[in-house]
Amino acid sequence: MHRRTLLTGFAGGLVAAGTAPAFASAGRRILRVRPGDSVQAAVDAVDGPGWTVVVHPGTYREVVSVPAGKAGLTLRGATRDPRDVVIVYDNAGGTPRPDGSGTYGTAGSATFTSAAPGLTVRDLTLANDWLRADHPEITGTQAVAAYTYGDRTRFENVRLLAHQDTLFVDTSALGAFDRQYFRNCYVEGDVDFVFGRATAVFERCHFRTLARDVDFTPKGMVFAPSTARANPYGILAVCCRITSGAEDAAYKLARPWVPSYETTAWPSLVVRETRIGPGIDAMTPYTNMREAYPWQSMRFAEYRNTGPGAVVSVPENRPLLTRGQAASHTKETYLGDWRPGA
Repeated sequence: MHRRTLLTGFAGGLVAAGTAPAFASAGRRILRVRPGDSVQAAVDAVDGPGWTVVVHPGTYREVVSVPAGKAGLTLRGATRDPRDVVIVYDNAGGTPRPDGSGTYGTAGSATFTSAAPGLTVRDLTLANDWLRADHPEITGTQAVAAYTYGDRTRFENVRLLAHQDTLFVDTSALGAFDRQYFRNCYVEGDVDFVFGRATAVFERCHFRTLARDVDFTPKGMVFAPSTARANPYGILAVCCRITSGAEDAAYKLARPWVPSYETTAWPSLVVRETRIGPGIDAMTPYTNMREAYPWQSMRFAEYRNTGPGAVVSVPENRPLLTRGQAASHTKETYLGDWRPGA
């Protein structure tokens, strides 16, 4: 089943986002978005910190961007079920821009983008339903659901759906170690679908690799960190689970991303106390993106993972933390003086 069918199935049909301003609750810093309204119009109407945009059940087909000036914004679904509210669009990196200025590129393909510090997103779905099969003429197949690069960004009970490059966790500058926290989230995709240079903590999240109709393996990778060399902390997944819709061993756990525009990157990934299903190749869980940057020279490690995809059959292919080393790779050490939800 194509993702578009799934989206319309659980959200009650597509609702075209209009340009009408959202309804503001009298005396409260709350903006409400209902079917026929535009989520972006509500974001644009925010005029200071501490606002909450509440999106009511429906599927909103639009691109949403939260600029840095909207600090402290909360965007949430009106119910606690993230399936009830879907924000979705279908740009890919290789999609031509309407003004003829070129293609969108990876970051520009995102359905949801935020540069705002102190952002909270909860109880909704962010999706990019662009499909390779529908556009064989496009070679830039990255299609991002969410692109975030503000410090103290928090996602809770959010579904992130796409294929390639689903979630781009970035920083506002090379020297900025922006922190992002994801709790009880669901992320699915196929190629490098959690990637970037942010300090990003995933706690009790579910990562799912998709079935993919190709005749090669690996069919994709879950993580592709691009951590700055000066940053001691990259991506941390703790108490999570990784499942798959593909055959056993079809996917790798990770590969390092050293961008051509940032060749000093030293990717960092720690996966700990996580159940890894059989969809991940347990014998060789890591691979290279470029031979010039072998994964063995990166900061990749695991600690007390379980499941068939976590079996250590070739020790040199699975760097493991000692108990003492693991004490430095916790939510608290990664997030420093920030305590999300405290």
